[in-house]
Parts: sequence; C-alpha cells; structure tokens
Amino acid sequence: MRIGLDVDGVLADVIQSWLSYNNKVRTIINKSEISEWDFWKKFKIDKFDFYKELSMCWASWEDIPPTENEISLATRDLSKLGTVDIVTAREESTHIHVKNWLKSKGIAYNNYVGVLEGIEKTKLDYDIFIDDSPINAKSMLDGGKSVILYTQPWNLGFDDLRAKRIYKLKDAVSAIKTLIQES
Repeated sequence: MRIGLDVDGVLADVIQSWLSYNNKVRTIINKSEISEWDFWKKFKIDKFDFYKELSMCWASWEDIPPTENEISLATRDLSKLGTVDIVTAREESTHIHVKNWLKSKGIAYNNYVGVLEGIEKTKLDYDIFIDDSPINAKSMLDGGKSVILYTQPWNLGFDDLRAKRIYKLKDAVSAIKTLIQES
C-alpha cells in the first residue's frame, strides 16, 4: 500500500500563518471565509502574490501550527498500513523548511516527493492520496486513484462520493481499511 500524504492543509495549517500575515497588510479574512480553493479571487488578491506569501510563511516554519493535535500519532498509525510518502506541491526553495517542520512535529514518513503544481500529483504512482484540494481530488479520482479528502472550509462544496471525506487524520486509517475491503 502506497499512501501519498499532502502537507499544506492536511498536516500543516499554513493558511493560519498566511492569514496572520494577510490580516496585517490587507482586509481581515477569517479561515471560515475561505470557502473555495481559489478564494484569493473573491478577495481580489493576485494568485502569484498569494503563493509567494504562502512560501514566505514557510520561512518561519516554527510558527506554523499543525492542523490538529497529535498529528504525529496519526501518521505513525498510517505508516502501519503501508509506505507513507509526503507528496507536496510547492516552490523548490521551501522544501527545506517543510522538512524541518515535519521533523519538528515528529511526522512519520518514508519519502519526500515535491512537485511544482498540485495537479502533477495525479501522475504519481500511489494507491491512495490524502489531500485537501478539491481540484487535486477531482483530477486524482478522474485518473482512477483513490482519494481521502481532509476536510477544510475550501473543500466543503466538493461532493464527489468517490472520495472518502475525513475530519481528523486518524480517521484515514479506517477509511483506508474500508477502501481495501471495497476493492
């Protein structure tokens, strides 16, 4: 069993760090207001500025909170089911910061795989992806991959029943066991 595990929005709550930055320089935005993947359009933020700022947040990786408490226990439980690789889309310059963050949080994984765009994950050879992006999830599902969608405000509108939705990473273990039984 090969599991591709996303970082931003699944393990790391980097959007909280970005919101702290944004709310100092622009109109205040609450996480609950981020109701779609490309929310920056709604707030008239340039896409490239958003991604640049998100990368900048990783330079202060020590300040990025995990998405939930005891995230390291959940990744250890996942690793009992198979090979867990970190599969993340980001600028090359941020990989070292992400790896430092993963180490500091005690995240269990085998390999670190970086791609430039989230949609590229679909081309990778994993049995199951755990991701929060509705765009990635649709592409993965359409490509015949199994997807566990980690719930975030920006993916609540995603209602493709082929994806298993979870609210806590520890719930991915039972979701994977169900997927195995169904196949």
